[in-house]
Amino acid sequence: MAKKTLNIIESAYRAVMEEQDDTVLWLLATMQDAGAEHTVVLRGNAVNYAIAGQGAPGLTVGEWKQTQAPKMDRDVVDLIEKRKIPVYVVEEDLTERGIERSELVPGVKLLSRRALPGLFAEHALVSHW
Repeated sequence: MAKKTLNIIESAYRAVMEEQDDTVLWLLATMQDAGAEHTVVLRGNAVNYAIAGQGAPGLTVGEWKQTQAPKMDRDVVDLIEKRKIPVYVVEEDLTERGIERSELVPGVKLLSRRALPGLFAEHALVSHW
């Protein structure tokens, strides 16, 4: 049986323009499909991933155009609905960025910083990205 892994994602938007998705979210979806058991906590700037309807316009560098811009909110919804991965956002990080609960995609759970240790205790492994 797979060990339960808690994945704390704090570093946001790394390689998203090159890969059209966050490499960690993609990796977790793939591992979950292979039988792993994951939980995700979005904190710091990564809480922005859970804002519904966000997008990044296509990027042009010289002659090259990025035509498949990342849709982080879609990737978060995929984790929750299709992959059945629980996704939490740290409430205080939302507040610090002026993000309201009503702006988030459905299914995201709120978690206070004080509740993080309890979530750690429920998982055999903790990864910080």
